[in-house]
Amino acid sequence: MNALHAPRTPRALSSTARRLLVLAVALLLLGGVAVAATLHAAGRAAEKDRTRADGPPVRQGRVVLDEPGRVVFRNMAWGPHRDELTSVPAGDPAGPRTASGVHCLRFHTAGGTGICLQAVRGGLRDSYRAVVLDARLRETRHYGLAGIPTRARVSPSGRTVAWTVFVSGDSYAGSNFSTRTSVLDTRTGELDRNLEDYRLTVDGQPHRAADVNVWGVTFADDTRFYATVATGGRTHLVRGDRTAKTLETLHTNVECPSLSPDGTRVAYKKRVEDASSDAPWRLYVLDLRTQRETPTAEHRNVDDQAVWRDDGTLLYALPGDFGSDLWAVPADGSGRPRLLTKAALAPAFTPAGTAR
Repeated sequence: MNALHAPRTPRALSSTARRLLVLAVALLLLGGVAVAATLHAAGRAAEKDRTRADGPPVRQGRVVLDEPGRVVFRNMAWGPHRDELTSVPAGDPAGPRTASGVHCLRFHTAGGTGICLQAVRGGLRDSYRAVVLDARLRETRHYGLAGIPTRARVSPSGRTVAWTVFVSGDSYAGSNFSTRTSVLDTRTGELDRNLEDYRLTVDGQPHRAADVNVWGVTFADDTRFYATVATGGRTHLVRGDRTAKTLETLHTNVECPSLSPDGTRVAYKKRVEDASSDAPWRLYVLDLRTQRETPTAEHRNVDDQAVWRDDGTLLYALPGDFGSDLWAVPADGSGRPRLLTKAALAPAFTPAGTAR
């Protein structure tokens, strides 16, 4: 055979061709992973829309915020009423639920007023808003939020509400987060958009710093409140005054306070030594007169702003099969925790004044 007509052997791919081939394969793999992840997320979302046989019974009905002897909370049970405000008898918190059709990520009510922090679904990303509700769950005002909802409270009379959002970060466990807490007069519409603008006194001295964060308001009345302030690597319980626009530190290592119905004690998250960095808190109670701390019998990590069911009992959320469950424990350190109801979050009791 003539050498000029001998069959050619395949030549090795050039380095450029090899890189292009590797890139094409990588893109195909990444595309497959993205599609699989999207399908998985869609499947999980669809699953949460289906009622589970082991979940609590929920039915659509009428929910009001000033009906005596009821507790209202965010329903976490999978099914068509997930994330809706639901109501049950206070004496039967694990009983059948009545769903309102109103969706909230965070919620609280007192004095016939509700504050509902909602997600507004968007094409590219969600936005959030604070909605003030009357006793029949009708919207009276709403405000856009600068971040992810995390805390909400109403004063005993219902005339003042507060909310906290994460402006950056999404957890209190670390130090790399920023919050914004606002307080609203529901009668006049006067809004203090950021409590960091209040005059802060730390250990009796005026204090100004770029790292100040305020969160977790709990009301004594329409003007006076307590909250957490973080600055200089420490957290403080502060007493606030809306009229004077002041914050004054009272005690250290206090987060997400909750004032007792009699106004004498604060339940709160305390960072404890030797705890893991992602589960650092235990539930404590502080006597405001004596400054004496009492640990509750709940020894698990509590990342919640507790609610007082009465002067002797605390309610709080812990992770559960549906996202979160509500637990109860005595406030005086006695007894032991007990499961109150599954698949629930952000409880509030009626009539007004039973939870703050």
